[in-house]
Amino acid sequence: MTATAVSNPRRPRGPVPNALTSAQLPRFVELYTLIGALVVSAAVLAMLGFSIVGWLVLGAVIYLLGIGILSAVVENRRKATDRVIRGLVTIAFFLALIPLVSTLITVIFNGTPALTWDFIFKSGGTVFDPNTLKVTVIQGSLQALVGTLIITGIAAAISIPIGILAAIYLVEYAQPKQWMARTVTFLVDVMTGIPSIVAGLFAFSLFTLIVGPKAFSGFSASIALSVLMIPIVIRSTEEMLKLVSTELREASFALGVTKFSTIVRIVLPTAIAGIVTGVMLAISRVIGETAPIFIAASFTNNFNANPFDGPMQTYPVMAYSEYKFPSTDIAASYQSAWGAALLLVILVVILNLIARIIAKVFAPKGLR
Repeated sequence: MTATAVSNPRRPRGPVPNALTSAQLPRFVELYTLIGALVVSAAVLAMLGFSIVGWLVLGAVIYLLGIGILSAVVENRRKATDRVIRGLVTIAFFLALIPLVSTLITVIFNGTPALTWDFIFKSGGTVFDPNTLKVTVIQGSLQALVGTLIITGIAAAISIPIGILAAIYLVEYAQPKQWMARTVTFLVDVMTGIPSIVAGLFAFSLFTLIVGPKAFSGFSASIALSVLMIPIVIRSTEEMLKLVSTELREASFALGVTKFSTIVRIVLPTAIAGIVTGVMLAISRVIGETAPIFIAASFTNNFNANPFDGPMQTYPVMAYSEYKFPSTDIAASYQSAWGAALLLVILVVILNLIARIIAKVFAPKGLR
């Protein structure tokens, strides 16, 4: 009886404690640890020489060490590792936000004073007063707004159909080991890494051979931008089409639907949100390009809405030219440069909002 009792001891009544949840740090321990780490970091740097960057870096290191030790002592090794990794991921996230937020704040702070009605909706240029013999510089960006929309619109009209159709060929029709598919994939990979200035030189050389020397035009700049857009559209659309379930295609074929109708009615609507996102990424990639447009279309303060004749102005080129080649009123030129940069950011945001609305409207009902 005694041996049995010793060999089979009675377990205590009630639930068995779980090693993963039995010991828990307080709910806001991470916040308290972060505050303490920043205080300790400030105290240490106050004696050695204070700096914002050093304070944040040392505070992050102290926080990771502190939260790891606290969790290892109170909880367990697994939770300590989880808290440290989450801390590293959070720090990396904020490090990625720093340049983005800093750039956005700088552009808004410096560009907001330039955003007047006349600046947005009137063309810039110079006015000569014969009575006083004074030349007055008028700051305006209407020519840049029109040029940006025309050049980017033509580039998108060229690139989007070519890119989507090429992606459909690669995913739906081409065999993986077919020489044509491998050639197109190789060229797309090569074109993705082409520097933007090379695209501008290509377009300028092409139109110089066709039209003649100094063949500056908005259409030439659109060709340069399309060289940069096409591989992005192809690659993004290809990946979105691959995500469409094979069962959807097979179900459509089982009902006797042709391959073309399956692609148009099933595959493309299912992937429309990702395709539109990829297209907008491509547009956002090229709408802020300066070098290819500067080479192919040059720049001008005169209003020009004809993409086939004469130089055209765009927001990125305007920001560069106003800063690099200021007028006699240097302060006004710098303000115009920041204003053009801010208007470019606003235009990109508007285009992205329109793209999201389009993707939501045309997506299948179950994916809205």
